[in-house]
Amino acid sequence: MNENDPIRDEKSKKLRKSIRDTGGIAIAFSGGVDSTYLAAVAHEELADRALAVTALSPTYPAREQSEAVEIARQIGIRHEVVESNELEIPGFSENPVDRCYYCKSELFEVVRAIADKHGLPAIADGSNADDLDDFRPGRKAACELSVLSPLLEAGMTKDDIRWFSREMGLPTASKPAFACLASRFPYGSHITEEGLNAVDGIEDALRSLGFGQVRVRHHGEIARIEVEPADIPKACEPEVRARISKVAHEAGFLYAAVDIDGYRTGSMNEGLSESEKTV
Repeated sequence: MNENDPIRDEKSKKLRKSIRDTGGIAIAFSGGVDSTYLAAVAHEELADRALAVTALSPTYPAREQSEAVEIARQIGIRHEVVESNELEIPGFSENPVDRCYYCKSELFEVVRAIADKHGLPAIADGSNADDLDDFRPGRKAACELSVLSPLLEAGMTKDDIRWFSREMGLPTASKPAFACLASRFPYGSHITEEGLNAVDGIEDALRSLGFGQVRVRHHGEIARIEVEPADIPKACEPEVRARISKVAHEAGFLYAAVDIDGYRTGSMNEGLSESEKTV
């Protein structure tokens, strides 16, 4: 516990009490920063009454899948992996503004079924307080299906979660933020498994070149590449630029473009009107 920060200490106490009070919980577990910290705390507080559930799908990169399995093993939490495919959800592939609602609805229904099978009364996700600052249609699904968001309810921000993750020695403390691959497509553009694989492949190549936080946005013939602003000069170095161009062309894109504004969360939401955000 951090003796020099009573606000963080209070958040931690609130989080742990809320988890204990459930009596048993199944967590939608991606292996990202938030769900890993939540799962680790739940395991400490509830032992075998805590379960991590990971849904495998085309929108979830293979590297993330294998990492989730290994992270759950390191934490020691019980872990169940299930198959899922958002592309089969009616309307999902058309990528409406509320696409995330359909995805989360299916995910939470899967987690609820598994929780019921194990006699666990609660299900939870890793939403945090910072998520309220962006357009998150998945929150509607969470509310409809009585999904708990213990991190958010405790007022924990991403910085708080990373701080506590470092204190607990979790391998995700400095892990870059991740969002499902469907978020790489502009609203209204068709999502295909081929397109998902294309952006995933380029992002893997960028990481192999030393880039940490990356996003490849799928704009038809154009791959719009977001990296941290400080990394933009590196992306423009001749050898690196040539490698990025080659990988993008091999993935089926006619053009590759580096976004000079750099990486930012939810860049696909920038063109939405206020009325669209109320969907």
